[in-house]
Amino acid sequence: MNRAFVNEDDDAGVVLIPPRAPLPPGTTNYVTPRGLSLLKSELKELDTEKARITSARKIADQERVRLMTIARGRYNDLKSRISTAIVLDPASQPANEVRFGATVLLKGDTSRTLTIVGVDEANASDGRIAFVAPVARALVGKSVGAEVKMPSPSGPILFSIVEIKYENT
Repeated sequence: MNRAFVNEDDDAGVVLIPPRAPLPPGTTNYVTPRGLSLLKSELKELDTEKARITSARKIADQERVRLMTIARGRYNDLKSRISTAIVLDPASQPANEVRFGATVLLKGDTSRTLTIVGVDEANASDGRIAFVAPVARALVGKSVGAEVKMPSPSGPILFSIVEIKYENT
């Protein structure tokens, strides 16, 4: 976490800036077109938030400094992430193989649908998994009909790939 010291003598003055989703060192920051759009929308929201903090009259000066430090830190982290983004259009991927941007239907004891996306776009509850995740790495390069052992906390689970789609993710 980034730390910005507002007042070194007062622990209450330490400002912690929440980190972005981790991208392993040396890993290319692949994003879908949707992912880049979401990052740019988040940047606009942070611009609005900074303007709101600056113009708010009911915020005490110390609190204003703290809020602006957080907003600027998040803004700078986001600008850095956007500057390294490489957009991969899912439509350019081979239709018969799991790659970045693929939506994959898996069948085993249960059915699951997963879409492989960039780290900032990942949300497991929506079935969007980061391309650096072990589950995504187990799928990449496979075709329809392939059996895949998916890592899980209780041990590997066997799934078959039933369908691969590339949509506007």
